[in-house]
Amino acid sequence: MMMWKSTASAPMTSASRPFLVLIALAACGPVSVPIVSAGGLPTTIGQCSETSITEVGTRLLNAPGSGSAVSFANGGYQVSYEQEWPVDQSRVGDPVRMCLIHIPEGCPPGDDRGRVYTTTNLRTGAAWTMADASHICGGA
Repeated sequence: MMMWKSTASAPMTSASRPFLVLIALAACGPVSVPIVSAGGLPTTIGQCSETSITEVGTRLLNAPGSGSAVSFANGGYQVSYEQEWPVDQSRVGDPVRMCLIHIPEGCPPGDDRGRVYTTTNLRTGAAWTMADASHICGGA
């Protein structure tokens, strides 16, 4: 069972290909990124939406050092087993841009866990890449 690791510690696997595509695009200069309405989560790879942070906390309730977690006004959520300093420096109300970069394949019907988003805090300029759950679909 593979659990998604955050930005810098992600293993290089076939699941890493979306990262390579985004890195290659970024190296080409400014890129037009499709933005969906502020009210929803991106649904296709490469699509982005703008929303705001509603909660910044830890992966485990009242457990400092257990990892970072962040919730958004559009219903989105991201979590990491690592402490992500860009998340920890964010504040409730900060505007962000969330871009969907990975959707796991072969998931059981109704199990949508494991979508990976790169989120940029528009106040700080800092960005992070984390999944929407601690485990990918079909996992624990």
